[in-house]
Amino acid sequence: MSQGRLLYAQSGGVTAVINTTAAAVIATARAHKVPVLAARNGIIGALREDLIDTTKESAAAIRALRHTPGGAFGSCRYKLKSIEQNRAQYERLIAVFKAHDIRTFLYNGGNDSADTALKISQVGRELGYPVNVIGVPKTVDNDLAITDCCPGFGSVAKYTAVSVAEASLDVESMCASSTKVFIVEVMGRHAGWIAAAGGMAARKAGEPPHIILFPEIAFDEEAFLARVKAVVAKVGYCTVVASEGLKNAAGQFLAEAGTRDAFGHSQLGGVAPVLAQLVKQRLGFKYHWALPDYLQRSARHLASKTDVEHAWAVGKAAVEYALAGKNAVMPVIVRTSDAPYRWKIEPAPLAKIANNEKKLPKNYITRDGYGITAAARRYLEPLIRGEDAPPYLRDGLPDYVRLKNAPVRRKLPRYEIAD
Repeated sequence: MSQGRLLYAQSGGVTAVINTTAAAVIATARAHKVPVLAARNGIIGALREDLIDTTKESAAAIRALRHTPGGAFGSCRYKLKSIEQNRAQYERLIAVFKAHDIRTFLYNGGNDSADTALKISQVGRELGYPVNVIGVPKTVDNDLAITDCCPGFGSVAKYTAVSVAEASLDVESMCASSTKVFIVEVMGRHAGWIAAAGGMAARKAGEPPHIILFPEIAFDEEAFLARVKAVVAKVGYCTVVASEGLKNAAGQFLAEAGTRDAFGHSQLGGVAPVLAQLVKQRLGFKYHWALPDYLQRSARHLASKTDVEHAWAVGKAAVEYALAGKNAVMPVIVRTSDAPYRWKIEPAPLAKIANNEKKLPKNYITRDGYGITAAARRYLEPLIRGEDAPPYLRDGLPDYVRLKNAPVRRKLPRYEIAD
């Protein structure tokens, strides 16, 4: 990488450990005396020249960033069109890069972010200003191609498994005279990785969750109701883990809200209440349902140690790849052994990652479609292993940091982004 500044940005839904990656990027760049700017609210901040000077942050603040959830610099859901469709956007980005001597761009996100990073890497040379672009993996959905797992997933998986186990003990205590069916809705629009993680709550056959509903398996209403009824008759209650992306045999989302987000994805309105009403109307059982929503992806207090280590490693590697002159790659996690669990980081081409979605393998789902197999457990167990709790203050709350986020003086005319 030639001398200049590094620009880092966060994109998409944040995770419990995305700031761990940010801390690794900044710390590694500082060790190599490369100044780091951050784009406020992802690629939108880059387009608007709304940049943050991380050199104004103390070493202590960057260390604290490692254990702080959320997105320290702000994130966004915004997908760049092709250069043929909107050349002006790319010209604006290059103008911003030139104005601030930015020679490296690190974009920390999921599938759509990998696509954005790939596009920018391809047009830099075309527009006469080569920039080393490195995609940095992050997504709770765990659906990025090539990488064994995605930073952010291990902590969501741990939170989900622990929450299912704890809530099921509560339901079991009350089921004789109260709730018979408890439904937990988890994230995962098209891939059932988080739903599968809920299955880790069961250490032996018969333990909850009794039913897992995966987006990879078409929902069969009659079979589901029959299974719920049978489980309640046998053990007194039934815990269900349902993916938000559950579909019927016609391929329609059970919880379709009829709207779409900035990436063009369907906005889902909540599958748990739909299932709960079905249970009430058809079986008459008393129910409760829960929607962890943002809680599951922001629970830094219950982060997986493995996940934190992964998040740090990809941030560190991203800077090192840029320093080595690599472009249009992403540092990915390669598993070399299940037991003992061993892994390493390798570069992978963004072209093989962008717009590809890794679904839950068929051999991870039991034949009846309602549980996870031993193969799934072998994959998942190392990812939720270990604890990395944040430091706590005397008032009992975690000691999370808020950065100064000092703005960089603008040098270019204002730029408006069309909706």
